[in-house]
Amino acid sequence: MPWLHDAGYQILNFDLHPFAHPAIPTLIGDVTDGAQVFNAMTTHFSREGLKSGAAPGPVDAVVHFAAIPRILIAPDNETFRVNVMGTYAVIEAAMKLGIRKVVIASSETTYGVCFAEGDKDFHSFPLEEDYATDPMDSYGLSKVVNEQTARAFAARFGRDIYALRIGNVIEPHEYGRFPGFVADPPSRKRNAWSYIDARDLGQIVHLCLQKDGLGFQVFNAANDTITADQPTAEFLARCCPGVPVTRKLVGDEAPLSNRKAREVLGFKERHNWREELKRLDTGQAT
Repeated sequence: MPWLHDAGYQILNFDLHPFAHPAIPTLIGDVTDGAQVFNAMTTHFSREGLKSGAAPGPVDAVVHFAAIPRILIAPDNETFRVNVMGTYAVIEAAMKLGIRKVVIASSETTYGVCFAEGDKDFHSFPLEEDYATDPMDSYGLSKVVNEQTARAFAARFGRDIYALRIGNVIEPHEYGRFPGFVADPPSRKRNAWSYIDARDLGQIVHLCLQKDGLGFQVFNAANDTITADQPTAEFLARCCPGVPVTRKLVGDEAPLSNRKAREVLGFKERHNWREELKRLDTGQAT
């Protein structure tokens, strides 16, 4: 949200808890309650709106990231219920209000390894948007269902709904962890040795809001490079020797491929992990 705020968007945060940004107001509410969702999309963002003398209309776009964010926070059935019904309520309200664009959070967990039982291999590399998703957990399953919900509503209403399969989100202060990631390759298998900088994720959301006319789309939200000290093809041949490779892996490209986001949305990463480590070492801010 700070990225969109800095880009000039007026933002209302609809959540169970306030957002820790002084310029972004919060409407407290439950995303699984359709009436509350409808109200959130048709309300003044603050008392300043009362000065217009006109009742508020629908918002221009919706970015829906509200969810139980992983397994083992709530019981599995509650995770599934909140994530699936919340997304259904948001998309249904947006479509029936005539809102032109919805961006929803899907997840790398749809690729089936992140929250798998035991050591599960990926089907193939790279992980691209046409991959046969097969999670075995309630969270990943909820995201697969949400993608299908988005696809159905986009087809019925002829509007744009983009689902972002978000990788492991890294905040600016977390780059000190990367030397440990590189030193312990098995620790990053569940994330496909990939990540998304929180600020670059903001950029991808912004690009989705600007790119119209695509209908339903899925985009991997990941940075460009693998978290390893070898070229990607060599690294995967060593760590996952039995997993097929469906196209040439160039240089140190991330196994969770962002090629579609780069080619369709125009995404250009700004926060490469190696450069961020150098900044940490020299004490520079980003």
